Amino acid sequence: MSGPPLIRPGGRSERIQKAVHEAVKALKAENEAVELSVPMIAERANVTPSTIYRRWGTVGELLADVAAERFRPDADLPDSGSLRGDLEIWLERFVDDISTGVGFALIQERVANTALARRAAGYAQANFEVLVNRATGRSEPAPDPNRLIDLLVAPVIYRLVFAGQHIEKRYQLELIELAMGLLPG
Repeated sequence: MSGPPLIRPGGRSERIQKAVHEAVKALKAENEAVELSVPMIAERANVTPSTIYRRWGTVGELLADVAAERFRPDADLPDSGSLRGDLEIWLERFVDDISTGVGFALIQERVANTALARRAAGYAQANFEVLVNRATGRSEPAPDPNRLIDLLVAPVIYRLVFAGQHIEKRYQLELIELAMGLLPG
């Protein structure tokens, strides 16, 4: 499948998606090492396995959709009144989301799958575009969203996934300082 299934807000489709997503999160929270199967998820969500196969195709696509839920840009992006403040809040949430439990398992799966990794990068990119546009609307100088990916997301993913390091708040602030230091003037 090429993307998350389209759902009608408030309808049966949305209820099924929510139940299946919650089942995935609960199963991963109970045992991060468990290899999820469609029957296992279907039983927990109280849906038939065919429902999952029809909507998501594979466990991998379902996991990608659950992970994408965490990273999709939306109206809940921080608005602290400054780009620096917005980036601090965003980066802290991002690190919290991917550091433990379901988020860590899902980010590892994304790193192992190029198509999923590209989709995840697109969500971070979209978030940064919203924050940068908001900042320029306030007449604040702002770096290119691509540079924010390079300076904020890439080092966090590397240190967390490949080096197995914990991402401290101090390090997050250093990354933001580096990004803000690239601004003209």
